[in-house]
Amino acid sequence: MPIEIPKPKVAISSDFLKSFSLLPQSQQKKVREFVEKFRANPASPGINYEKINAASDANLRSVRIDQAYRGIVLKPEAGNAYLLLWVDHHDEAYRWAQNRVFGINPETGSLQVVDVSASSPPAPTVAERGTKGLFDGFKDKELLKAGIPEVLLPLVRSIKTEAELDDIAKSIPQETFEALFMLAAGFTLAEVLNEQERKTAAMPVDTKDFAAALESPDSQRRFHVVEDAKELAEILNAPLDQWRVFLHPSQKKIVEWNANGPVRVLGGAGTGKTVAAMHRARWLAQNFAVGEHDRILFTTFTKNLAEDILQNLRKICSVEVLRKIEVINLDGWVANFLKKSGYDYKLLFNGAASEQWKSALNQAPESLNDAAFLREEWEQVIQANGVRSFEDYLRASRIGRGRRLSRVEKKLIWPVFEEYRVQLNAHGLKELIDATRDARSLLERQGDILPYKAVLVDEAQDMGTEAFKLIRQMVPSSRADQRNNLFITGDAHQRIYGQRVVLSHCGIDVRGRSRKLRVNYRTTEETRKWAIRLLEGRSFDDLDGNPDTQKGYCSLMHGEPPQIFENATFAGEVKKIVSHLETLQKSGCHLDNICLVARTNELIDQYEGAIKAAGMPVYRIRRSSPDDRRTPGLRLATMHRVKGLEFEHVIVAGVNEGIVPLKVSQAHETEAFEAAETETRERALLYVAVTRAKRSAIITSHGTKSSFLKKS
Repeated sequence: MPIEIPKPKVAISSDFLKSFSLLPQSQQKKVREFVEKFRANPASPGINYEKINAASDANLRSVRIDQAYRGIVLKPEAGNAYLLLWVDHHDEAYRWAQNRVFGINPETGSLQVVDVSASSPPAPTVAERGTKGLFDGFKDKELLKAGIPEVLLPLVRSIKTEAELDDIAKSIPQETFEALFMLAAGFTLAEVLNEQERKTAAMPVDTKDFAAALESPDSQRRFHVVEDAKELAEILNAPLDQWRVFLHPSQKKIVEWNANGPVRVLGGAGTGKTVAAMHRARWLAQNFAVGEHDRILFTTFTKNLAEDILQNLRKICSVEVLRKIEVINLDGWVANFLKKSGYDYKLLFNGAASEQWKSALNQAPESLNDAAFLREEWEQVIQANGVRSFEDYLRASRIGRGRRLSRVEKKLIWPVFEEYRVQLNAHGLKELIDATRDARSLLERQGDILPYKAVLVDEAQDMGTEAFKLIRQMVPSSRADQRNNLFITGDAHQRIYGQRVVLSHCGIDVRGRSRKLRVNYRTTEETRKWAIRLLEGRSFDDLDGNPDTQKGYCSLMHGEPPQIFENATFAGEVKKIVSHLETLQKSGCHLDNICLVARTNELIDQYEGAIKAAGMPVYRIRRSSPDDRRTPGLRLATMHRVKGLEFEHVIVAGVNEGIVPLKVSQAHETEAFEAAETETRERALLYVAVTRAKRSAIITSHGTKSSFLKKS
């Protein structure tokens, strides 16, 4: 009986896609043709492998794309695996290959890439001799256990400061930097291994089996085995959308987790929470929602973000899989559900019904006639606690309100809230929180009628208690099968709507099923550090009543820190912004990859007019018009509206005192606690705006700059 020879395993690296994306369009066509031929049969005689004489790795070969361009391939002497690593002009391709060595880590079993030219430690200066090393507290065997390649140990031992560790980030394997960063941040070796989803191998690692190494989660963060021509074409058509192909081991574990109940995922800005949620939705649709009528609901806070998520799901899901996934913001879901149920009210999507609220304020006594305070009392106490009677009001929680109210004072202002409800009912109006509560009550009466096998929630920190009580009812706890029913992602550091939620109070138990993502894939480390300083000294929660920190949060990319430009006048600020835009355009960046962000719609109006007057096209991102990358022009958005989006470059404009923080937000504050909460939300808004930037961010002001910038 003939021996069946296994089909060659062909993998493509993230570096290959990056280098491919930089080639001229005409050259990319030739590379596509070559790669498809290579995928079909890497052992074909038509593929001319040439040894690279100057290469440090004997397994590296060059392959001819045409007369001028070469690809770099790993072709191990043993085994049946081929790896596409780089593509470039002839000389640059050989230069890239010269100092790179590929090997299988004997501890982790993953395929690692080491730049040997950067592996030797620099000679210590006189001042450095005798200085304690950053990793002196760890033995060599512990560092090796953490996945540090042995060849890098001398370099690691030479590191004295975290700044020196940052300097070598680009020249060492990604998981090596992550492990060292976490050890330097105070994590134990066991915590590092757990964070990177490391498992003790049942058998010794075969350091020559490259095909097996490609199965390692650490390898799969940068190498993807290509299964068919269609998949390859999709990857090469959008080579910079690497989130579609490569997942961090911690993300992959979350995506494919067969959990026994609700899952909560925390992580700072840019750590890939939404990416993990999208891949999770696909995995659930393929493996869990297997019935003909089974569906997965993916919901989030804003309409814009829901639309963005849907567009991205189309990039990773087949038509059949996408058919099983419903994507809609929660307010939209509530409106649709109630409409189908014959709900005879008009929903208020933008807060209070102004005329009805003004009428209700006539009931306020002179001594307590503070419209802003009363409005917050309504939102944060009455509505947040589902208060329907004066007796309920007396018992309602006032956590976060700061200002105390006596029983007499509560009795004096209660008529305001009663009258407002009367006015709303008389005009057939409902605030969204009331509608959300009504939707839950309706579901409770109707029973388990929805087709959802699971609900995924993104940006959970901006949703309140009523929202999560409704979400819990969508996949009720009465179901016999509680597997994979809820997947919740969020980050209280990005809470910009002032709502706190305790999931356990909503019937959602995440104990033992909580994970945290720590690697920032969006922003540079310099931007991340600048943004984090805005939040120093503030406390944040984990969405379940416990404190949360950003310990171990890091970015693997580097660049220039955000720059602050102060201008005496608005005209001067606009001139600086236009000059910056022109510089970015000259560098090859299109305007649709740049976003100007400001605190209010009124400010956006002003910048829109000024930028148009300078002859540049603009595109306004609104609730009713999400970002459409097919439309050219500089993107314009408020700090609230830009939530969940990302751009190559960001300009945060109008960061003036009185605007950031917004003066109106503080005018009525009477208690230190409330003032601190308001300032935290305003700082979070600026944090969110700056961390939308992938490559660079600038912050501009006119007149007096914001006090938030004085320590940045």
